[in-house]
This record gives sequence, C-alpha cells and structure tokens, in this order.
Amino acid sequence: MRRREFLGAGGIAAAAGLGRLRRSDAEEPLRWKMVTAWPKNFPGIGTGAEFLARTIGEMSDGRLQVQVYGAGELVPAFEVFDAVSQGAAQMGHSVSYYWQGKNPAFHFFSALPFGMTANEMNSWLYKGGGMELWEEAYAPFDIVPLVAGNSMVQMGGWFKREIHRLEDLQGLRMRIPGLGGEVLRRVGVTPVVLSGKELLVALQTGAIDATEWTGPWNDLAFGLHRAAKYYYYPGWHDPGTTLECLVNRSALEALPGDLQAIVRHAATAASGDTVADFTAHNNDALKALVEEYGVELRQFPSEILRVLRQHTETVIEEVAESDPFVRRVNDSYQAFYAQVRDWTAISEKAYLEARAE
Repeated sequence: MRRREFLGAGGIAAAAGLGRLRRSDAEEPLRWKMVTAWPKNFPGIGTGAEFLARTIGEMSDGRLQVQVYGAGELVPAFEVFDAVSQGAAQMGHSVSYYWQGKNPAFHFFSALPFGMTANEMNSWLYKGGGMELWEEAYAPFDIVPLVAGNSMVQMGGWFKREIHRLEDLQGLRMRIPGLGGEVLRRVGVTPVVLSGKELLVALQTGAIDATEWTGPWNDLAFGLHRAAKYYYYPGWHDPGTTLECLVNRSALEALPGDLQAIVRHAATAASGDTVADFTAHNNDALKALVEEYGVELRQFPSEILRVLRQHTETVIEEVAESDPFVRRVNDSYQAFYAQVRDWTAISEKAYLEARAE
C-alpha cells in the first residue's frame, strides 16, 4: 500500500514537473528581435539566422520567440553590433571581422588569411580556449558571442579581367573586408567595404573592379556573374569563416536558466546546419555558374599566393603588436594552429590527395 502511494505521489510530481516545462496558453511568450548583416532569408547565412530563431522557439515550446530582421529592415548591416550592444535588439547574426574598428582582436574569431579551416576553427573555439577569449573581447560591449555556423573555404573573388601576375592586381578597387583587405593593400589593391546587397551595382557601375563574397551558392543568389566574368579560387583570405550569433548579455542573463541554455544550444544546432547547407549547395551552384552562365573558373597563380602569404605573416604580426590582449589572442590562435595543422596534414589533406589519384 505504501509503495503504491509513493509511486502515485511520484507520478503526480513528475507530471507537475513536466507541465512546468511547457508554456501554458495563459503565459505570455517572451519576444526577442534578431538583426542580421544579411538580406532576409539569404541562402546559408540568412536562412541560418532563421533556423536559429525557429529552433529557439521550438526548443522553448514557444516561451521565447525570436523575430529575424534582414539588413536594413531595422538597422543597416554594419550597425548590427551596436544595436545588440545597446539593447535595441537582443540578438544579432553577423561575422566578427565587420567590427574590426572596435578591437583588432575581433579578426581572429572570424577568419585569418591562410589560417584555420572550419573544423580547425571550431576546435580552437570550443576546445582550445578561443571562446573564452572571444567572450572576454566582447564583454565590454555587453555582448555574449556564440558560434552560429561557418561558410567553409570561400572563393577568391570575382574579377572583370584575368589575373596572371601580381602586377594585374595593382590599382584594382576590390570589395574585401578583414585582414585580407589589408594584405591586398600591400600589393597595390584598394580594399573597399560594402554590404552584400551593394555588390552587384558597385561592380556594374565600375565603383569596384572586383569583389569577394562567400562562395558559389551565395554569389549566384546575388547575381555577381552578371557583372564579372572571372571567378577565382582558392579563398586564401577566408579559409573557414565563423559566423556569429551576438546576444545582449543583460537580456540573456534576465532569462530563466533553461532558456539561457536553449539559446546557447540552439546556436550550436544552427552551426552544424549551416555548414551542411553550404556543403550541400555550393557545387551545384558552381556547376550552374560555369555551365549555364559561362563563368570562367580560374585558380590564382602560385606566385601570387606565395607573395600574399608573406604579406599575411607581416600583417598579422603588426596587428598582434598593437595591443597586449590582441597578442594573447594571437598567441593562443597560432599555438593551436601549429599543432592542429600537423594532424590535418596527415588526415584530411592526405586523404583528399589520395582520393584525387
């Protein structure tokens, strides 16, 4: 009898506990805004933001609902960071090197030229101390950074003329953010920073002579092939660009513990989904660009890549010397890169070379 009473009481308590995990119809859901640096529902990155918002809603059983706004709907693309920092929006979706003017350390949490790939970046961030440094870098701005995906190795860019030698780069105006732009400046290119939706018109009007964006799937969606004929690879400047979810710290800490965990784990889920999305769609898009639109695929000459790599080493060292915190970040990044690169060489690189035989 006592056992039946105990089990009955336990079942009632369990049911009550389960009920608390679900939002009652009378409970008003929390509503957040997410501003992004991308056009609404843009392939891979815009849809990745939507996936993140939807996952938060589903995991929380509707208790936390996130409305996504594309670039320019609430704030321009390059004001996402400030909007989240000031609490005008609780979340943002972007890439950290857009905010390099606030702290040069931000470069390291997106992509470095000739740096780590997507897998290597994730390993450094999650297992090598990178996230702790990233959180420290964003703390003065009341922002918590979360990994929200990776665009993988990108393409090298669109050019209106062929690039045979280093001199062909000189005098070009090219849209390219991050340290890649500074590296190209050292060889005579004028780097220009533009938002994605400005690229096609800028190419068509001659405001720029070349541009990089992401990869075939994204570039096809923007129609960049309509303004430039030559499509170069590899994306030496963006070997594995981490996408970020920005969360206003005050808003996050005001949530119950379970909702805080949901926001964090939803970002992890979105990260994996975004990587799968890019991998699934890039080759089909590249095939369409070449076979349907007559785009001419070109590989950067090895001599150009060699010179760009030399300048990259100089630029990164100069950035690291600019501030003690940046030096700490660079030291952590380079130490992890040195050890993980060896494993990549005898695992993925060696396998890919064998597969190509």
